[in-house]
Amino acid sequence: MPAIALLSAVFVVGFEQIVQVKYGATGIVGLLLLSIGIKAKSPAISSIGAVVLALLVTGPAL
Repeated sequence: MPAIALLSAVFVVGFEQIVQVKYGATGIVGLLLLSIGIKAKSPAISSIGAVVLALLVTGPAL
C-alpha cells in the first residue's frame, strides 16, 4: 500500500511540473481548480478548472 501511495504522489508531482513548464501559472491554477472541485465534489469548480485547461491546450501557441 505505501508503494502505491508513493508512486501516485510521484506521478501527481511530475504531472504538475509538466503542466507548469508547458502552460505556466495559468495551467497550475486550472489544475488546482480541477483537483479542488473533484475533492470537494463541486461540479462548478471542477468545470471551471477543466475549461481553463482546455482553453490552454486548444489556444494558439505563443
